[in-house]
Amino acid sequence: MSFDSYGKLSNEVYDFTKPVGHSIGGDLEFYLERLQSCRGRILEPMVGSGRFLIPLLEAGHVVDGVDASPDMLASCRKRLEERNLNADLYELKLQELSLSHHYDAIIVPAGSFLLIEKRSESIDVLKTFYDLLNPGGRLIVDLEMPHSPTFNFEQEWKCSYTLPNGDVITHQGRIVEADLFNQYHLILSRYDKWRDGMKLQSEHERFAMRWYGVEEFRYILQEIGFSDIIISADYVYGVMPTNSKQMYTYEAIKK
Repeated sequence: MSFDSYGKLSNEVYDFTKPVGHSIGGDLEFYLERLQSCRGRILEPMVGSGRFLIPLLEAGHVVDGVDASPDMLASCRKRLEERNLNADLYELKLQELSLSHHYDAIIVPAGSFLLIEKRSESIDVLKTFYDLLNPGGRLIVDLEMPHSPTFNFEQEWKCSYTLPNGDVITHQGRIVEADLFNQYHLILSRYDKWRDGMKLQSEHERFAMRWYGVEEFRYILQEIGFSDIIISADYVYGVMPTNSKQMYTYEAIKK
């Protein structure tokens, strides 16, 4: 049995639940406002199927996208074609990121940065971001923390999604590793696609997440060389987080 991340069924669910322009807790509006004054090129690593990239293009920005999932990038290209939009898209792992352009802004919304499983690799990726930014360029990245008081190996779930054509995709999984000391957890899950009670397709997914303390991540950014670091909670600019249930966003400048 092989486990992948963001395969065809996962992508179908993602596209269904997170259409282009869909805002989660005000995240899209926050990023559009923070990038309003940006006149140079923007990079969105972990671009997915374009929920952020396309509204940024429609707002007049030049945006490149990077993702390791070919299925996500295929969906993004389809959405771009439907809207007669163009963007340079690259199929790359962030650990292998090497691009010819430099950027005035790099954005990683929705906590996607936490999917870099190894701490050492995530720090190397941040260093690469720093190198890819123009002087005065900005990094904006969302992070979140596990906040369940019963966070342990017993957490399981099952949910289902009825697609517009009537097909149903079920998703079930459980946490198989949960290490609070090392700030890491691992989820194994399965997607099944059904039509008229018949199973059409199955897909297994490995979903690892590594998290960081609020001040810890600020210190990491400072050590790399970023300055003027502003932390915002739940997409309210400059309002510091007060609890682990909030999404927190870092905006940092390359000196």
